[in-house]
Amino acid sequence: MCGITGWVSYDRNLTAERATVDAMTETMACRGPDDTGTWIAGPAALGHRRLAIIDLPGGRQPMTVETPGGSVALVYSGETYNYTELRRELAGRGHRFSTDSDTEVVLHAYLEWGPALAERLNGMYAFAIWDSRSKQLVMVRDRMGIKPFYYAETADGVLFGSEPKAILANPLARREVSLDGLRELFAFVKTPGHAVWEGMREVEPGTVVTVGENGVRTHVYWQLETRPHTDGKDETVAHVRELMDDIVRRQLVSDVPRCTLLSGGLDSSAMTALAARQLKESGETVRSFAVDFVGQTENFVADELRATPDTPFVHDVARESATEHQDIVLSSGDLADPEVRSRVIRARDIPMGLGDMDASLYLLFKAIRQHSTVALSGESADEVFGGYKQFFDEEARNVETFPWLVQFAQNMGEDSNVLNDSVTRALDLPGYVRDSYSSAVSGVQRLEGESDFEYRMRVICHLHLTRFVRVLLDRKDRASMAVGLEVRVPFCDHRLVEYVYNTPWALKSFDGREKSLLREATADLLPRSVYERVKSPYPSTQDPKYHTALQENVKDLLAEPSHQVFDLVSRDWLERAVKVETPQITQAGRRGLERVLDLALWMDMYHPTLTLS
Repeated sequence: MCGITGWVSYDRNLTAERATVDAMTETMACRGPDDTGTWIAGPAALGHRRLAIIDLPGGRQPMTVETPGGSVALVYSGETYNYTELRRELAGRGHRFSTDSDTEVVLHAYLEWGPALAERLNGMYAFAIWDSRSKQLVMVRDRMGIKPFYYAETADGVLFGSEPKAILANPLARREVSLDGLRELFAFVKTPGHAVWEGMREVEPGTVVTVGENGVRTHVYWQLETRPHTDGKDETVAHVRELMDDIVRRQLVSDVPRCTLLSGGLDSSAMTALAARQLKESGETVRSFAVDFVGQTENFVADELRATPDTPFVHDVARESATEHQDIVLSSGDLADPEVRSRVIRARDIPMGLGDMDASLYLLFKAIRQHSTVALSGESADEVFGGYKQFFDEEARNVETFPWLVQFAQNMGEDSNVLNDSVTRALDLPGYVRDSYSSAVSGVQRLEGESDFEYRMRVICHLHLTRFVRVLLDRKDRASMAVGLEVRVPFCDHRLVEYVYNTPWALKSFDGREKSLLREATADLLPRSVYERVKSPYPSTQDPKYHTALQENVKDLLAEPSHQVFDLVSRDWLERAVKVETPQITQAGRRGLERVLDLALWMDMYHPTLTLS
């Protein structure tokens, strides 16, 4: 893993801009605490911060190759899981390697195949290659968008970085957020390519962006495609297991300590059990970590989202798979700490978080980083296999909008009333969501002969895999890389995504339950308790002290009547919210307090110019 950044300016020699390049690179220090490097030649500058995972001494970057036509330089973030096979193929084609790193393999793959190398990679990656032979910058992002990648066009080139903060460190970048940017923050729809900051874009997943003297071109090298599924149930289950075995084996490769994130749900339990079985073959024991809250298990109260606490199921898996397990137990004081909230907002660059769930994720990763550098996660299995309640809820299935928004409204209520009336009218979030939904479903291909119901479920799966999952992947990447932890996501392997996406819903839910294929494919590895457990989302604290702490923090904010946050937020709503007694607080009320505190901190950090018209 790593952090990358760079600047291409065709009208100047960037050797005179080293201080700015160094400042851009330094913003990525959290992503790469092990090493730093910059490379500048004429109109191109590349910066890199390294988190050493594979070939610790040999993977330094920026990495360059001298060719008869000029130099080719690379900055790379992520992991390529099939690099050993690619290395053998390239060696057979005459390439010679001086390191054992996957970075060098990617660089030589570009020399051999050009931008088409992207189609040959299996992994999570965001990388940029400056090719002095053609004076072009080539930017490539992985198929599912696991690793973040942003760029901003300038008058004579482009700025880029793993995170917006790298771009914002350059004086040419604009710290402006328009109405559309604010809509992205409040609508929870994740428009592809949208970066919230005005003038900035994401390199979209599965895309190559090429920058030349004549402008910017994009090429989509991968997207979800509709294909017939001809395997029966037994064959499908067997193939899912075969894929999972191969994926986990590849993603366990590391030259540094690794572990698994274990929640006691089906996804993380299956992944942990597979890792434990494979490591046992070489005499190793997998380490596992789970997040918990003080008193949560003993005082747990079931609700619409969570019927059971995680910890008992976590411990069942740890015993069954003989992991070296540790619970990371957090207090309400930890979760409400303004310094923790500040670190989360700094990691995300925008206030688009999930309150205490973001804080606990950050603190979990911070604790894990003391023991491991790589962690495997069960993230995205719900999107791939159909695990959320909205996949089974008739209203969410049939309403012409994003299904998760229906579930949010049912379970948590709306928090848009934290905004001023004038801002609410200007944003017109219902209209923005309608337009976004229409755009999102327009590209879903229907299989010939597919029933209306099966097509509708295909649309819902497509929405989750191209919109919803990207919010969660970005959240996980930013929280983990803020503490220098690499989180790998086996369920995002594109082979598994393609195969399961095209499996009919009748097979995905053959036993009437969520994630039927995954459950059956890993049944031999799971404790019965986990096999039978109903889906439970990432945990949230139920301690009333957390709500009280939020109210105290908001009171401090109310003492600053001139704060920029009141350009957006209703002061009246906030004053009423801090007086609500804990037993009467709603999910929407608590979420509103968290949202306001996030917005205020973001404004203090970034001083954005808000364009509200």
